[in-house]
Amino acid sequence: MQDLPSDESWITDQRRAIGERIREERLRQNRTQDEVWTAAGVNRWTYQRAEYGEEVQVSTLLRILWVLDITFTLPLTRK
Repeated sequence: MQDLPSDESWITDQRRAIGERIREERLRQNRTQDEVWTAAGVNRWTYQRAEYGEEVQVSTLLRILWVLDITFTLPLTRK
């Protein structure tokens, strides 16, 4: 087991990496934000927060990842 870093910046880095992956995959699939948030059953504002790497509920994130068929292996980034 590892000790947590002394600050919380690693969490922000992880969220940004997830948001970038969501955006990249959406664009790769040539889908609009409207198409994804509608298919995921979340509102536009919440979807945009996820894509920008801001705080969202895990259930919301899972819905978006499912719609875009994205899987992750954690940790996403480590300094």
